[in-house]
Amino acid sequence: MTAIAIAPTGRAGPSAPTTVHLSGEIDIFTSKALRQRLLSTLLYSTGVLVLDLSRVSFCDATGLAVLVGIQHRARAQGVTLVLTAPRPDMIRLLRVTGLGRSLPMMR
Repeated sequence: MTAIAIAPTGRAGPSAPTTVHLSGEIDIFTSKALRQRLLSTLLYSTGVLVLDLSRVSFCDATGLAVLVGIQHRARAQGVTLVLTAPRPDMIRLLRVTGLGRSLPMMR
């Protein structure tokens, strides 16, 4: 099991998105810490929060719940959440669960 790593690229300006690079597994063991870190990132995000999923190797239901929860919190703060560069397995998971329609993705 690999823990999820989070690396924000820094504070975004009013027109620049905040980008967070995730890597590893998003699962029951890592979801709590990921949720806390993303909530902290939302404190300084303006406009758009981009989650780079290119190095996420696995995601389970608790990981999906974190993404949905962060999207709801972001929306309440006027921030748009966008997922970018998901691997084929992640794309398939989002489509099968129907979350591909509600979580915006850029490839």
